[in-house]
Amino acid sequence: TFNSQTIANTVWAYAKVGHYPLELFDALSNKAIEILDTFNPQGIANMVWAYEQLGHSSPELFDAISHKSIEKIKTFNSQAVANTAWAYAKVGHQSPELFDALSRKAINKLYTFNSQEIATTAWAY
Repeated sequence: TFNSQTIANTVWAYAKVGHYPLELFDALSNKAIEILDTFNPQGIANMVWAYEQLGHSSPELFDAISHKSIEKIKTFNSQAVANTAWAYAKVGHQSPELFDALSRKAINKLYTFNSQEIATTAWAY
């Protein structure tokens, strides 16, 4: 059975090696949407990063992740903020509400960002 950690790790690993089995990514996207409540911020960031890296357009997944990320924004650390903003910007998925939430989180926790996270977040806007 695929849980949130297994899904996030699987898509991340495929993206790292550049292998893109379309049917698997579609199936994992559907499963992720079903269990999105169980994903932590790192899993969310890894999912959107992997889908972006492979150029896989999954509007339903990105919409669902956007809504869930807004709900969970208080638990996002600087890396999750930076990676999520970057992936949404790179894939071109519009989500003004998510970007508003990410920017508020970044402003409130800017002291925790390293230089790479600041640059990545700024680039996304």
